[in-house]
Amino acid sequence: MLIKHTPPIRSSEITSREVYLSRRDLLFGASITALSLFAPQRAEAMSLEAASSPLSTDEAATTFEHVTSYNNFYEFGTGKDDPAKNAHMLTTKPWSVKVEGLVSRPTEFDLEDLLRPITLEERIYRLRCVEGWSMVIPWVGFPLSEVLKRVVPLGSAKFVAFETLHRPEEMPGQNAFFQALRWPYVEGLRLDEAMHHLTILAVGLYGEELPNQNGAPIRLVVPWKYGFKSIKSIVKITLTEEQPPTSWNRQNPREYGFYSNVNPEVDHPRWSQATELPIGEGLFAKRKPTLMFNGYGEEVAHLYEGMDLTKFY
Repeated sequence: MLIKHTPPIRSSEITSREVYLSRRDLLFGASITALSLFAPQRAEAMSLEAASSPLSTDEAATTFEHVTSYNNFYEFGTGKDDPAKNAHMLTTKPWSVKVEGLVSRPTEFDLEDLLRPITLEERIYRLRCVEGWSMVIPWVGFPLSEVLKRVVPLGSAKFVAFETLHRPEEMPGQNAFFQALRWPYVEGLRLDEAMHHLTILAVGLYGEELPNQNGAPIRLVVPWKYGFKSIKSIVKITLTEEQPPTSWNRQNPREYGFYSNVNPEVDHPRWSQATELPIGEGLFAKRKPTLMFNGYGEEVAHLYEGMDLTKFY
């Protein structure tokens, strides 16, 4: 997958006003929905009417229905509609995330404790995948760096490893006869990538609690990388000195590198990555050019100065 972040735009610009406001009411109504249970004193910070910024996309958001029914989440099956069919079996409460390894304050956070000091903000991301399709999604999330600073990384820490829940009794893809991947799903970033302000942990979308099929209750979003870097249903974060294994690189290192930056100039061995097809625009939707670093070159290119991005793919 590929992802592109853009900051908040007005709700009326990103989807039909009737659909969006009806969903917004679920969040800002009497109970403020489940998200406010995590941080009720911060609910007012989640305004959906924030002004546009120079980075805001001018593209319309993909509909809620498409975003929640067309997913890659192999723990629930390899078909795009399998997660929406099967993810209801996943229990997400209670939930905790261990943050350990090369840190001064290793901690196991209950999700509520993890979110309590966080000001949740809604941002718009353009989400794409390696098959060539793309989406625009309004994520609710916060920078991963806010969590990492709380555990105080040691000077020897150079990478951040992530691990997804392993629960075969609730995740049928982990219990299938044909195992698409080695479980649990794992991912990794360099520490400077993880600390970048565009790298977020998402806990919702469209102002609602994150649906199971989209990675509930907490997932990674890395805007300038392919979407398979955005690991879902995270239970462990470990800071390491050595580069950690990642699921797709371990599965097929010829096709999937550790960095997995969006680079339309380097084709996947089995398909071109030069264009993308927007999801939800109908049978006659036109493919669009894929942008280097998903359009975030000014923000992140300095992280890779001097690197051969065809070798470190």
